[in-house]
Amino acid sequence: MNQQHHSLDQQRAEFCDRPFYAMPLAGTLAWGLIGLLSPLFGMFGKVYLVFILTGSIFGLGILIAKITGEDLLGKHRPKNVFDGLFMASVGSAWLVFAIAVPFFRQDPTSLPLSIGILAGLMWLPFSWIIQHWVGYFHGIVRTLLLVVAWYLWPEHRFTVLPAIIVCIYLVTLIALARRQRQMKRALA
Repeated sequence: MNQQHHSLDQQRAEFCDRPFYAMPLAGTLAWGLIGLLSPLFGMFGKVYLVFILTGSIFGLGILIAKITGEDLLGKHRPKNVFDGLFMASVGSAWLVFAIAVPFFRQDPTSLPLSIGILAGLMWLPFSWIIQHWVGYFHGIVRTLLLVVAWYLWPEHRFTVLPAIIVCIYLVTLIALARRQRQMKRALA
């Protein structure tokens, strides 16, 4: 069936029925590697770690989705307007690179802050779509903690900021797992 035959409420229910583990696991892996590997590199290497590893999150998510059994690309489910809305929010977040790149050119240590925040922006509309607090928590707390840490630990921005992002992802994954269990219990 295509989306014309489903009400928005039905499409939202279908969107919400997914576990959503693949992308947060991919983000956890990428940011974890950034934090772990950054001490091994000079500024040039750290910058490339951030660009390459954050740029690979979607690809990692696709690989992880095969393990978790998620249909991340929507090949085996009906088209859904909420997939389109979420992808538009991802696109909006990527437009923030227009701020991140010039800021990084002025201060390379700004990169984990700006990319860390812009990559978290899509969690707000995600939370609205699934009608759950986890995305609001992720986007807001991530942003606030990154800004505070950026000022508190200027010499460790490429390790502390990724560590914060990883911790936020871990809380998010726990919340998503609990949400999934509650949904299964409600159906039983």
